[in-house]
Amino acid sequence: MKAIIPVAGAGTKLRPLTYTQPKALIPIAGKTILSVIVDQLINAGVSEFVFVIGYLGEKIQDYVAKHYPHLSCTFVTQNDRKGTGHAIWLTQDAIQNDEVMIVLGDTICDYNVKKILQSTTSQIGVRRVDDPRDFGVAELTNEDKVLHVVEKPLIPKSNMAMVGIYFIKETNILFNTLNELVCKDCDKEDEFSLTNAIEYMIVEKSVRFDAFRVNTWFDCGKKESLLSTNATLLQKTENHSFVTHAGCVIIDPVSIAEGCVIKNSIIGPNVTIGEHTKIESSIIKNSIIGSFAQLEDIVLHASIIGNDAFVRGGSQSLNIGDNTEIDLS
Repeated sequence: MKAIIPVAGAGTKLRPLTYTQPKALIPIAGKTILSVIVDQLINAGVSEFVFVIGYLGEKIQDYVAKHYPHLSCTFVTQNDRKGTGHAIWLTQDAIQNDEVMIVLGDTICDYNVKKILQSTTSQIGVRRVDDPRDFGVAELTNEDKVLHVVEKPLIPKSNMAMVGIYFIKETNILFNTLNELVCKDCDKEDEFSLTNAIEYMIVEKSVRFDAFRVNTWFDCGKKESLLSTNATLLQKTENHSFVTHAGCVIIDPVSIAEGCVIKNSIIGPNVTIGEHTKIESSIIKNSIIGSFAQLEDIVLHASIIGNDAFVRGGSQSLNIGDNTEIDLS
């Protein structure tokens, strides 16, 4: 079984953090967004991965090589960001006619992956939302057969949002459809949506798609939802803390990576801290702190701090990219 994970996006809604860090590699609950997705698929029996990379793609490659040295994987570069349909189209030589799982690289969901891989029909993950206009939307029968899909409709006919997980059995039809859509308008600047290709497969090629409902859905594309995801996953997983320094109070749930030095500080709840970070005389709660950061005399809440950042003084809610120095004293 093969999986495609598109991680070529620039993560503009999380800037400045994503100027130097791929969104998929942001630490979350002791892992990264990418590792949560990959581990979930590996545990379900997926054996081959195709990563669609672009912006800061070399960091994705380095991360996979370091953390998954035995993983069978292929990297495909999307130089022009022309949408998810275009990203999937680029993988056709790697996928050929194999069945495939497609999981967008900023989506974490709770669902039975093994059950989906055993499906006799193609599948689309969905979740009911209050306002579906910002998502791809699926129209379903009472038996959860997919009738139509549409990308970000102005007037939605359904409140079932597509979460960014697809299991496709008829990959030959998928790639033939994408070839037709992409090659026909290859000189245009438009983005090519995977949703449009699936709609064509359903309506014109009579391919059956069924919907499966995910238990939880974490869209990690914005600061607020990323922090919320971090808090929820920390509560569901075993807490990891390698800090036992005197003068520190650790309030679970937290995840503190190896090599950290923390003195005279209060950490938690809902805090993830990357490797080799130094924190002194600070209070941190509901935040994500990158690796090799340094924080002194600071009170942080609802904050994201990038790798190698230095912050000192004050009480703030911050979103700070890598290699940044902030002195609030």
